Amino acid sequence: MTPLKNDRFLRALLRQPVDITPVWMMRQAGRYLPEYRATRERAGSFMDLCKNPELACEVTLQPLERFPLDAAILFSDILTIPDAMGLGLSFGVGEGPRFSKPVRSEADVNNLAIPDPEQELRYVTDAVRTIRRALDGRVPLIGFSGSPWTLATYMVEGSGTKEFAHVKRMMFDRPDLMHKVLDVLARSVIEYLNAQVAAGAQALMVFDTWGGVLTPRDYKEFSLKYMAQIVKGVTREAEGRRVPVILFTKGGGAWLEAMADTGCDALGVDWTTDLADARARTQGRVALQGNMDPSVLYASPGRIRAEVETILASYGPGPGHVFNLGHGIHQHVDPEHARVFVEAVHELSRHYHSK
Repeated sequence: MTPLKNDRFLRALLRQPVDITPVWMMRQAGRYLPEYRATRERAGSFMDLCKNPELACEVTLQPLERFPLDAAILFSDILTIPDAMGLGLSFGVGEGPRFSKPVRSEADVNNLAIPDPEQELRYVTDAVRTIRRALDGRVPLIGFSGSPWTLATYMVEGSGTKEFAHVKRMMFDRPDLMHKVLDVLARSVIEYLNAQVAAGAQALMVFDTWGGVLTPRDYKEFSLKYMAQIVKGVTREAEGRRVPVILFTKGGGAWLEAMADTGCDALGVDWTTDLADARARTQGRVALQGNMDPSVLYASPGRIRAEVETILASYGPGPGHVFNLGHGIHQHVDPEHARVFVEAVHELSRHYHSK
């Protein structure tokens, strides 16, 4: 593989010195970019885009052509594993994901099988290989998966939800079934992420979008336990260097210490947690990624720069910070405001890393 020309993202995740704070954005390849919308139109649908390695590569690279980002992230979806389990995933126009075969009964749970990443999910690993070749060492490539709990919420509910009625009913009434679902998902995620690393992913991120809807007790038992299993099971060395693992629980600021105990390399932090507090609580055990409120990108360029400076000051001097939004960039953000954000991080962070 071609040597990396810019590895500050990987070095920051390992809390090694960098010249400036690296930055990338969750959902950086997405609907706020007109070129993405054009490519998706050509693909025919969102899942058709995900399942076409050449087009997935094209949209992965689009934000890198606009902004001086320090990492690329595989263009895919967190629901690829449940889709490969045969649950009938679809995306209606203007709607979120739906499964035609939700997992509700004991028989449904017993029918779940671990997909082969190089068979049912070959389009993902092919996309990773295609993107790595196209990047040619420009920046590192991030591979990712949804967390077992987050995947289970969609599988059991059958769609997005605000109440989590079905999945929490299973969790409370049949914890044995819930654990069985989560175990098969954790083993599936490990195989999936390891296949991404074998194909060329240089860092891994686990998105626990819905862990924050759980009580502290249930979060540790039904979400964090399985993310810890993933951290222990994934490939941590490839191509002669460490493959950092980032865990991100949206709304999970109360559990940063417990998350750091998993042995991961970095924690994603959303905008509801102050970075200075997060850094003090984790005591240098992990890098921190985040955490600007995505809605700041609707504000004026001057206000965006001011918020970047505030967050840099909150983290303070030294390594171990990857700048990001606290969640994904919004659909209606002006791309030029995203440019202001990325360039401000690089410009304003330099003095935090001076010798």
